[in-house]
Amino acid sequence: MTAPTAGIFEGREHVLPVRVYYEDTDFTGVVYHANYVRYFERGRSDFLRVAGVSHTDLLERDDPAAFVVTRLAIDFRQPARIDDALEVRTTYDTVKGPRLMISQKILRAETLIAQAAVEAACISLSGRPRKPPAGLVEAISPWLAK
Repeated sequence: MTAPTAGIFEGREHVLPVRVYYEDTDFTGVVYHANYVRYFERGRSDFLRVAGVSHTDLLERDDPAAFVVTRLAIDFRQPARIDDALEVRTTYDTVKGPRLMISQKILRAETLIAQAAVEAACISLSGRPRKPPAGLVEAISPWLAK
């Protein structure tokens, strides 16, 4: 059995293919707005996975860490519809203390469907902000903005 694709890197950008299924749409066959948030989350998670950062490993450390979204701004440009083949494109731009600034967009071929500016924070399991664990920033540094 093969593992599902976690996407690939094209330069600094992680590209994750996503297919729109019936369950993703409203009664008109258009993607329900909240599902774009799910697509963006998959893009961020798979960026980290391909870069060598495992959420499971972060939780199993002696000093466990997780991420929370502290800011999410989405611009919806075009509707996506059932059976569309989309790409979620993600760049991790900067890391400042516990904060990670992330840019994302969803495309259908060359058409911009939605774009998001995301701020995520690294937290301890008690919910307190903390710097990302050793190795995380180093793992993603080849793709951060210079």
